[in-house]
Amino acid sequence: MLTILGFTMIATFLVLIMMKKMSPIAALVLIPALFCVFVGKGAHLGDYVIEGVGTLAPTAAMLMFAIVYFGVMIDVGLFDPIVRGILKFCKADPLRIVVGTALLAAIVSLDGDGSTTFMITVSAMYPLYKRLKMSLVVMTGVAATANGVMNTLPWGGPTARAATALKLDAGDIFVPMIPALAVGLVAVIALSYVLGLRERKRLGVLSLTDVLTDEKQLVEEPETETVLVGAGATASGGPGDGKVRMTKTTGGAGSGTDASDDDSDGDGEEDDIRLQGLDPNRPTLRPKLYWFNALLTATLLTAMIMELLPIPVLFVLAAALALTVNFPHIPDQKARLAAHADNVLNVSGMVFAAAVFTGVLQGTGMVDSMANWLVDGIPDGMGPHMALVTGVLSLPLTYFMSNDGFYFGVLPVLAEAGAAHGVSPLEIARASLVGQPLHMSSPLVPAVYVLVGMAKVEFGDHTKFVVKWAALTSLVVLGAGILFGII
Repeated sequence: MLTILGFTMIATFLVLIMMKKMSPIAALVLIPALFCVFVGKGAHLGDYVIEGVGTLAPTAAMLMFAIVYFGVMIDVGLFDPIVRGILKFCKADPLRIVVGTALLAAIVSLDGDGSTTFMITVSAMYPLYKRLKMSLVVMTGVAATANGVMNTLPWGGPTARAATALKLDAGDIFVPMIPALAVGLVAVIALSYVLGLRERKRLGVLSLTDVLTDEKQLVEEPETETVLVGAGATASGGPGDGKVRMTKTTGGAGSGTDASDDDSDGDGEEDDIRLQGLDPNRPTLRPKLYWFNALLTATLLTAMIMELLPIPVLFVLAAALALTVNFPHIPDQKARLAAHADNVLNVSGMVFAAAVFTGVLQGTGMVDSMANWLVDGIPDGMGPHMALVTGVLSLPLTYFMSNDGFYFGVLPVLAEAGAAHGVSPLEIARASLVGQPLHMSSPLVPAVYVLVGMAKVEFGDHTKFVVKWAALTSLVVLGAGILFGII
């Protein structure tokens, strides 16, 4: 019964948000609360929620101050050289822009933190996607999938969890997986190439100067932007016509490319600001402090990898220091905090709402019941192939469960079943990593809300677009691992 209710709760959540019948925050809170009553444990709802909040509070704190820290670093121009290099490569070619998105996300993912990756990637690429009227879900989908492949780094989380759960060395798990993960990264770049071709066919190619000229000419033209959910959607310019129609909605005090007829003036002004997010003349730049900020960021990342202090503490200290040094005047500090408050509130709200969802799943026993049902359903004849089974199961289980739940709750059971048939725990651990490209778009991953929030993409639209591509990437990694004899 718990198994059925658990799967029904997850399915209800996904259907409602993909159909846009509920906002993610409301769905994360109300649906598990309702199912908690159905299970007959409504009296314990408060305990489950408090336990979930307590578990995710450090994550919320980390994300809040990570957004502030990296927001300040973007403001002061730390990442401008990297961004300029990527943008120089991209020009105004949709194909190059999508491939550049994948490359930038993969490079930044080396720090092992998804929220950092998404903040930098979106801040760099969002203006180009908006100016060229490219599909924003292509950006979020490619960035999330690239980050998912790179999330398997030993300091990224899943590898460390697998090593801890099975009492193995993280290096013994990760290093042999490098060829398979490299194939997965190539698959992401190939995917970005295909999606970029579709965008180029739909939009054509212009020089960035032409785009900016068109944008100025159309500033007075009252049009409403087409919302692009898929890479193959049509736009006013038509496929391959070589012209990019820059649509604006005018009215009131401001205008913005993201506005519709009923948007408020504030939304238009915010979009104008976002389109100038990497303005080389923005007043927040601190060129004289560039090397200080670079050293501070390198020190922060090194301390994260070496685990000198808990990650939330490191970000709290780094954010406070970055604000104080770069903006010594209190009004300037308040302005920077206010500039990033929207992202902070959205992400922290999502994290605490997700705490209700995970708290009910764990507290009622639904997640354990679902995991046991899946493991018990494995035929005895599949015993010698438990590594393959683990790789396949990692896709749905890491999507519907937290990494902690999967690696500490399910993986030991799978490893024990494999050991009974002579399958090495190392093979099981390596196979458990292949689901990470899909996991990074799970509604239980706080960083994904940073991605969709900054990109102004509905979570349901992102989910509909990315799941098939992320699952395909995971299967490519699994296939490469089997082909190379790693799994």
